[in-house]
Amino acid sequence: MPPADRALAGSAPEKIAELLARFPDDAPPIGTAGAAVTILLRDGATEVETLLIERTERPTDPASGHVAFPGGRTEESDGSLRVTALRELQEEVGLTPEDLVGVPRYVGTEHALRFRIRVAIFAAQLAPDGHLPTALSADEVAHVFWLPRSALDSTRRVHRETGLGLLAVPATVFEGHILWGFTRRVLRQFFGLPTEDELGGPVFAPDPARERGADADASRRQG
Repeated sequence: MPPADRALAGSAPEKIAELLARFPDDAPPIGTAGAAVTILLRDGATEVETLLIERTERPTDPASGHVAFPGGRTEESDGSLRVTALRELQEEVGLTPEDLVGVPRYVGTEHALRFRIRVAIFAAQLAPDGHLPTALSADEVAHVFWLPRSALDSTRRVHRETGLGLLAVPATVFEGHILWGFTRRVLRQFFGLPTEDELGGPVFAPDPARERGADADASRRQG
C-alpha cells in the first residue's frame, strides 16, 4: 500500500494479483521472439517493487553498466519463451519456478530497437517464502535491486549513448541506479504511466560468445 499522502503511480491496479491477472499465462514458442525478460514483483514495505539488475561494465558489451530486467536471448532447447525467461531468471539471479507464485504471465512482445530484436515480456510475483535474488555471475550482473513503483513517477534527463549518438534521454534515477530506454518504457506501460520519448535502450545484455556459437551452428547446418 502506498502512503496515504502519496497518489498511486499509474492507472494500473495496486495489488500484484490484480496486476498479473490482466495478462494470460501463455507460453509463445521461441520463434516469435529472440529474447525474453521477466518483470518480477514483490510487496515492499509500502508499495509494489520490481526487481532490476545492473549489468557489469565490460568494454565489449553494448549494454555495459545499464539497468535492465533479468533476461536474455533464446536457446533452441528452450521450447518456449517462458522457458527462456525462467532459465535466465535462474542463471542471472538464482531464482527457480519454486520461488515464484504461479507461472509467469505473458505481458507481450516488444521490439528493442537498439539490438534489433523482438523481446517477449513476462511478469511474475516472488513468493513470500521464495529465495532472495542475488547476482550469480559478477561477469554479467554487478548489482540487483528493487525499484518502488512510485519511483517511476519521477523523470530526469540524463545523457546516454544511443544509436543516434549521445542524447539527453528521460530516465528514472533511484539510489544511484539509472533506468532509461526500453526497460523504463516497458515498466511505465506495465504500471499504466504515459509513455515518454524513450529511445530503444537496452533490455538485456547480448552475449557475444553465445552469438558467435549460434552463427557457427547455423553455418554448419546450412553447409
